[in-house]
Amino acid sequence: MSRSPAASVLIGFVVTTLALTGCTSRTQEAAAGGAAGFAAHATIGVALPDKTSENFAIAGQLFTDGLIDAGYSPDVQYAPATNTVAEQQNQIEAMITNGAKVIIIGAKDGSQLSTQVADAKKAGAVVISYDRLILNTKNVDYYVAYDNERVGELQGQALLDGMRAKYPGKKTFTIELFAGSPDDNNSGVFFRGAMKVLQPKIDDGTLKVVSGQTAFKQVTTQGWLAQNAQSRMDTLLAGFYTSTELDGVLSPNDTLARAILQSINTAGKPYPIVTGQDSEAESVKSIMAGIQYSTINKDTRKLVAEAIKMVGELQKGEPVDVNDPTTYNNGAKVVPTFLLTPQLVTRENAAESYANDPTLEPLTRG
Repeated sequence: MSRSPAASVLIGFVVTTLALTGCTSRTQEAAAGGAAGFAAHATIGVALPDKTSENFAIAGQLFTDGLIDAGYSPDVQYAPATNTVAEQQNQIEAMITNGAKVIIIGAKDGSQLSTQVADAKKAGAVVISYDRLILNTKNVDYYVAYDNERVGELQGQALLDGMRAKYPGKKTFTIELFAGSPDDNNSGVFFRGAMKVLQPKIDDGTLKVVSGQTAFKQVTTQGWLAQNAQSRMDTLLAGFYTSTELDGVLSPNDTLARAILQSINTAGKPYPIVTGQDSEAESVKSIMAGIQYSTINKDTRKLVAEAIKMVGELQKGEPVDVNDPTTYNNGAKVVPTFLLTPQLVTRENAAESYANDPTLEPLTRG
């Protein structure tokens, strides 16, 4: 079988990560079915949400290639664009029926999978939450993700720093706030992190949200869909910025950032400072062109590699490596977690940030 470039890079990450396991703590909590290990060629299920964000689209192939190269039989499924929660539930149940020993779940809606993960545990499978924490159930064994509250903090600080640099001498700034989909637990985490930075500046008058829409429920973007963000930005511009300049927009990811910028461009207004996340190729191009201000580098290759490393430890009956055994309470239990560190990227540090990324590094040249 030929190996894709993504798989070759992923294998390197897995090897490197295995060599570094002594740098993190190990949880001695043995998941059901994991303490004694399982067959080296076992089926591993991977249930991912739809492909509205580039990082999930990339993750599917990385999981397929990486699990095959590690000797497993992967069963990688995406929920479709419609009826996604019900279809993901069905996909997980099928993985259980097919005897998956580990099921890695990037939840479409982490609050609606309790029955499926309970069934997985009854069948002796280990459940790993991937990127998005599954909520309100004791049947989640591990969580692997980037530090998502830190992502929000970086976005909030980038918004402030970007406006200060773009508008020197200005004492107050006009902004609008966007959050992700309300059915994604990470959306609230990103927003909470950003507001830790922004709320004090709203309170002291440095920042003015002209629309007055500052509550999470007011600023969410259903489904993380670009058209929903663009439509809301159209409405905000028409309602509040006919004669007022917009200085900045908190956008939770790159897909929405580009939609927001498209709305602003269509309205014939100057580009404000706009944040993002995920290092999507089109947004990296936009950052290098001076349009989008920032993104967050959360290298999907590293996240997939860490999940596959967890599978390897479980397969061998070894303790699973975690570096945060106490923070992530899903409402029913504290889930042992491995967190990766996100990195803020602007035009100034893009070449350095993507130096080892064969896809993104060329976009930062010249």
